[in-house]
Amino acid sequence: MRIKVYRAATIALAMAEIRDALGLDALILSTATLDGGVEVTAALETEDEPGLLSPLHGVMPVDPRWDEAIGIKPVPDRPWARHNLPADLAAALGHEPVEAACARLFRFGRIPISSGEAPTMLVGPPGVGKTLTIAKLAARLVLDGHTPMVITADEQRAGAVEQLAGFTRLLGLTLIAAGRPETLGRALARRAAKAPVLIDAPGLDLQDPGQHRLMTDLLSASGAKPVLVLAAGGDPCEAAEIAMDHASTGARHLLATRLDRNGRLGGILAAAWAADLILTEAGTSPSVAGGLEPLSAGCLSLRLCRDRGHVTPVRPQRDAAFDDGGDVPHADPLAIHIAAQAGAARASSRPTFWKTLP
Repeated sequence: MRIKVYRAATIALAMAEIRDALGLDALILSTATLDGGVEVTAALETEDEPGLLSPLHGVMPVDPRWDEAIGIKPVPDRPWARHNLPADLAAALGHEPVEAACARLFRFGRIPISSGEAPTMLVGPPGVGKTLTIAKLAARLVLDGHTPMVITADEQRAGAVEQLAGFTRLLGLTLIAAGRPETLGRALARRAAKAPVLIDAPGLDLQDPGQHRLMTDLLSASGAKPVLVLAAGGDPCEAAEIAMDHASTGARHLLATRLDRNGRLGGILAAAWAADLILTEAGTSPSVAGGLEPLSAGCLSLRLCRDRGHVTPVRPQRDAAFDDGGDVPHADPLAIHIAAQAGAARASSRPTFWKTLP
């Protein structure tokens, strides 16, 4: 395989240089923004070398009709081409209407966080937005009249406890820090009857045996259902590998983040496709109040067919798959403030807003 790094003033110039040097079968491995330009790493498989070892059989090649510096235009008969979908998933989409294809290829559902459910643990690599998503889910539960138990098992990232404690303090909740399986089990022994439980897992690399063992121990001690969190815009092949690693520990649901900043869905859809995960919701705002939207075939179709990657999110119409009388609330900051005041009154006797179990 020939691999080379190209630097140019714009992405369009870099793509043109890659096409001239490597031809139309070149694969884009990564892109980065530099001072005064961009850097693109491209590769070309030679005929005497084996293909890329990937469960997804590579990614879509550079297309000569993608011709703008930013916001590369989609091919008219393949509006989703710019999302860098895996080749086998792109072929599976075919030429039928995109919404119908999404409904056929993917599963959609809710995150199981109702009262009486098993604890929900948000899992995934570092930096994908698990902590903010925990805060959003906790805010939703408070606005629905519940008092969730919020636990952080992330003792590896500097400031992780303090960051989540800031959110729970606003909601009048006490955050429990329990980073070891045995302390996590003791924390859950204090769970109020049928109270929802949200657990923020540490960002782990499940390819590492030690970190894989820690994840399985945390899940075993808590009896939690893992929900994989991935940020939009990631590499499709890597996202698929992460999804399959987490599926091996019991993850059945996927929650996407940063759709307000990253419009390309190749990584998210590759993960759901490879590990057969249920697509649940997407983070479309940094706001804790109402910053999650349900995913559906219609929502994916709208996003896959857009001309630009970074656009203002469009709130999808309510999908029949979610029509069970329980709309995801889209609260404003005032509602959060009112809920927080009510929660603070209930918690006025608490000496602190977070505590670490020994």
